[in-house]
Amino acid sequence: MNRLLFVILAGIVVFQACKKDQVGYQTTPYELAIPSHFPDMPIPEDNPMTEEGVLLGRMLFYEKQLSGDNSISCGTCHSPETAFSDANQFSTGIDGIQGNRNSMALVNLGWQTSFFWDGRSHTLEEQILEPVPNPIEMHQTWTKAVGKLKQDVEYRNAFYRAFGTVDFDSTHVSKALAQFLRTMISGNSKYDVIYKYVNSIPFSAQDQQVWNTITTDELAGYDLFQSLNGADCFHCHNGPLMQVQKFSNNGLDAVFTDLGRGIITGNPADNGKFKVPTLRNIELSAPYMHDGRFATLDDVIEHYSTGIHQSATIDPLIEFASQGGVQLDPDQRLLLKAFLKTLTDQEFVTNPNFQPLNP
Repeated sequence: MNRLLFVILAGIVVFQACKKDQVGYQTTPYELAIPSHFPDMPIPEDNPMTEEGVLLGRMLFYEKQLSGDNSISCGTCHSPETAFSDANQFSTGIDGIQGNRNSMALVNLGWQTSFFWDGRSHTLEEQILEPVPNPIEMHQTWTKAVGKLKQDVEYRNAFYRAFGTVDFDSTHVSKALAQFLRTMISGNSKYDVIYKYVNSIPFSAQDQQVWNTITTDELAGYDLFQSLNGADCFHCHNGPLMQVQKFSNNGLDAVFTDLGRGIITGNPADNGKFKVPTLRNIELSAPYMHDGRFATLDDVIEHYSTGIHQSATIDPLIEFASQGGVQLDPDQRLLLKAFLKTLTDQEFVTNPNFQPLNP
């Protein structure tokens, strides 16, 4: 009888333990704060947003163990101070080797349809897998990187809370980082208020306060930006995201040293074309262009005014290429620059939720 009672009690204990384990893994849906004038963000079915996943992704974004010598993290080349881009023309990897393209700013990535300057990755999760094993970046196999993380009890617990597994791999790392990056939404600048005004979107009380601070120069710069006979920028940079999802040859060179999109597609018609970047926080994300050749906004405006080079694949929407550019005069250049600065979103770059957990 005692033996039977012992077996029954033991069974109850095991059942309760199993039940406890099952209850222990329960994620909390993450509610994205998408601005009212933005489209809905498409979220992959196999990587839903959770509080636990976003927190883990934030930890991993600043985790230097992902690099071979534990010296750099994603945040090293995408720092908050520079709108999550790199202030250097080219980033330097752990072996002291520089790349040949400027690090793109990380902002509003949840709406992107391609990644990298040449668009070689089609999803955010896919893009994230590249920098760790890249020999000129973090230069470490994913096996070693994940092995380091598995030695850390904090990470083992965090991966279990986010994905219900302690046997995690690079796919889980990528999913967590993608969740965090999708939260990095910039939509609270002077430009957003101008956009709402132009599109007859009702103002909030805060919008009205911001509207009252917008200058006539900034509005004149916006008109130039939108004008076919002015700066003619709107073909490639418009809408809430301030970009068009395409690849373009914007007249940087007559002869290409980097074929850009053409390397990926093998199509000569794509030579010299690069992903059109967003202009959000452009004031903070210098240097500019795929190769970081321009150090200042003035340099960029000069290029589009008088520095356009013609080639076989130049974007036909650069309608004044035959005369070298749109030929803005000094006053117009100042107005355009004033407008470009309205795209700065200080709330985004200082958001504590995007900073290291333990600075």
